Amino acid sequence: MKRWGAVLVVLIFFAVYIATPAQMTSAMQATKQLIYDEANLLSQEEYDELNTLANEYSAERETDMIIFTSNNTENVDVEVMTQRFYDERAPGYDKPHGNAVILTLDMYESEDKDRALYLAGFKKAEEYLDNDRLDKIRNKITSDLSDGDYKQAFEKYIVTAHKYMGFEPEMNPDNMLFNIWFQLGTAAAIGVIAVSLMAYRSGGRVTVSRRTYEDTSTSGILEREDRYIRTTTTKRKIEQSTSSGSGGGGGGGVTGGGHSHSGSRGSF
Repeated sequence: MKRWGAVLVVLIFFAVYIATPAQMTSAMQATKQLIYDEANLLSQEEYDELNTLANEYSAERETDMIIFTSNNTENVDVEVMTQRFYDERAPGYDKPHGNAVILTLDMYESEDKDRALYLAGFKKAEEYLDNDRLDKIRNKITSDLSDGDYKQAFEKYIVTAHKYMGFEPEMNPDNMLFNIWFQLGTAAAIGVIAVSLMAYRSGGRVTVSRRTYEDTSTSGILEREDRYIRTTTTKRKIEQSTSSGSGGGGGGGVTGGGHSHSGSRGSF
């Protein structure tokens, strides 16, 4: 009996020994740093929440979703900043210099320069978050950045990047046909129409019309008359848009280390 007890203790010890490295690896993955807030735009609580969200969504798309903020005291171009970040820090979900999308905020501002942002997709993200999709993401977050609501903007960036990567390349992820509420509304409308048609057809048909009592031999047009009154001409000035925005666009490129990427840039 004592022998079996000793064997049981050894087995339990062995099981704990095997499980511990896996648990440590899982914990390390769950706390991977994806937020690099060097400009100190976030509180500790906001940082923790965003880093947890980024880890969760990155795992689902197998792509690191990174945020990098800098005061950029050397006034380096925001695209170059992003490229250097990828070359020097080698981020990637699957491997160094692997799948990653990076949002860079350049907080340096002067009389002739606005604060800037740049989005770049590498490897898998270059395909699933192409220039057009990155432009859409940038447009969604620019107003929040301008208002100083950085947490809201960063959260929107992570959620939208995750959403867009769920669609095959070349598809429009904002198409109404992919909206669940639109689909539910369409299904409900079709159901109402179908039920209405069934109810209509289940009732008796009306066979009496105006022709039932009309004597066609004595009916007809007695007189026709056209009167010209006047012609009116209206002129309307076509207004041209004078609105201005933060501008943006740009596109992808290649880092100094030879890594190609998609891209979108703008200011706020």
